[in-house]
Amino acid sequence: MAFKAHLSFVPIDRSRKEDLENLLPVEIGMFGGSGNYDPEVIEDPIEVKVFTPFGAASDNYIVGKVKGRSFAFLARHARGHLIPPHAINYRANIWGMKALDVKRIISPAACGSLQPEKIKLGEFVIADQLFDRTFGQRKDTFFEGGPIAHLPFAEPFCPELRKVALDTANKLGYKVHDKGTYVCINGPRFSTAAESMFYHKQGFDVIGMTAYPEAALAREAGICFVNISMPTDYDVHGEEGPVTHEMVLATMAKNIERVKKLTFEMIDNIPKEPSCTCQTAMEHGLF
Repeated sequence: MAFKAHLSFVPIDRSRKEDLENLLPVEIGMFGGSGNYDPEVIEDPIEVKVFTPFGAASDNYIVGKVKGRSFAFLARHARGHLIPPHAINYRANIWGMKALDVKRIISPAACGSLQPEKIKLGEFVIADQLFDRTFGQRKDTFFEGGPIAHLPFAEPFCPELRKVALDTANKLGYKVHDKGTYVCINGPRFSTAAESMFYHKQGFDVIGMTAYPEAALAREAGICFVNISMPTDYDVHGEEGPVTHEMVLATMAKNIERVKKLTFEMIDNIPKEPSCTCQTAMEHGLF
């Protein structure tokens, strides 16, 4: 798949075109999720509109420097939380990151704990597996109407970025789980009790609405991708009753500074050159 980075984006403030060019290629990207829309750590930010073959991304990208490294931020649901998870243009969002030449994506996200006896609210789960329950409702490949490709996806999240996230969380003294299976449902509704109990009994760990197809599209685009899950509710397993959106946002608000601290501190620890195979995964995927 040929991703064209040139002539596909412009700064909103045209006078900052040269400043933007000096930031390219962008090293690291991040998707901001529920309750996390403010990229306040970015130095001298530039707002950038990216044009993609798949339509508009969720919002403009905010590009600048973080800890001396070029960085791009995108509000996954748009600033103000205007786009529900089932309506996100995931292909445009990932294409936009690729157009900016992003090589690594950090993806923090609110989720529900399916194992409340083990995974508590406000803890972090560095997911290592992904179970898709979006039922084919989302466009999850860039390869349509052209070359045939099959994505190697046994290990859906970047092992190198997962280690960076785990080591950083431990260093900060945060309670963190070094692995877990993330069940991605289509949304926007939450699970029925029967669905939630099924996932619980399967031994799955957290449930959310955005990791798929983000992770698959990133891998197709040759971008390392890590999911950092933070449970904001117990799905239907908590004593407070079924989950609500207000419950999610309230818990997220209590912990948002910890999420920002973790992702900010990770940046220093991401190697300049990858030791994983995420960025070359599609070399033998084309038919």
